[in-house]
This record gives sequence, structure tokens and C-alpha cells, in this order.
Amino acid sequence: MTPAPDLTLVVARADNGVIGKDGRLPWHLPADLKHFRRVTMGGAMIMGRKTFDSLPGLLPGRRHVVLTRAARWRAEGAEVARSVEEALGLAGEGASVIGGAEIFRLLEPHADAVELTEIHAPFEGDTLLPPFDPSTWREVSREDHPAENGHPAFSFVRLERVGG
Repeated sequence: MTPAPDLTLVVARADNGVIGKDGRLPWHLPADLKHFRRVTMGGAMIMGRKTFDSLPGLLPGRRHVVLTRAARWRAEGAEVARSVEEALGLAGEGASVIGGAEIFRLLEPHADAVELTEIHAPFEGDTLLPPFDPSTWREVSREDHPAENGHPAFSFVRLERVGG
């Protein structure tokens, strides 16, 4: 499968694979929220309905493309897609995939990059994402940050598709 141009998965993942708990992030990491804003600003974000519902509202400066099987689901400010192909068509180039786990799984084959925040601690959660396969993804940059002010250590890691 040919990756879509400039389709990036944007995800924060704890050391034990946790990415969510009860429809929310199980940590509060202000630096990651700023990073998320920076990497998603100005483009479309593809997400599932539960991820859309977990947002505090529409995020300014970004389009919200919601991939859902719910035939009648609608929300003000959301562009609704019923298939991966429709979501990719609506989003266009330079889109970010922001979750949840099923949406990451569906769109990973189409992505050419991953913006991964590695949270260097285990967290309790009910939503897991396995590590990215090193035969498919190679690390191209890493920015490590120590634990401070009660927040765990973390790293911003960019992965690119091998051969991409």
C-alpha cells in the first residue's frame, strides 16, 4: 500500500503501551499538549468519534475529520467520513491522525510518518497501542526531556516509513 502524502500519526504512548483511560489521556503533560498543537496546527486531523467526543471542543486552526460507522452521527464543526478512503479524501495532504487505537490501526498503512511522544513511565489504562514495527518505521529524530515538576520523563520521537 502506498502511503498518503504527508499523513502523520500523532500519538503519546506510555512505556507499557497505554494511550488512554476512560476516553482520556491518563497523564497531564503540558509540553506534549504544546507539541501536539504545533504538529497538528493548520491541517486536518483524522480521528474516531470517541476521540472527537473527548476533545474539550473544536480545536482552533485545524479541521476535524471524524471517521465513524455510526450512520446518523453528526457534530457541528466535524467533517464526517464513513470509510478510510473517504477520510483520506476529505483530509487531503498534510493531515494528522490523532486516534483512537482503532483509527491508528486502520490508517497506519497509509501513513508516512509518526510523531510519537514516549512517556517514560507505566500508566493504568484501557486503551493500548503496540510498539511501532522497526522493520516498517525508522527513528529519524529524538528529543529527550527529564522528569520535572511532578511530570514523567518523556521523548518526542519522529519515525518515518522505511523506504518511504
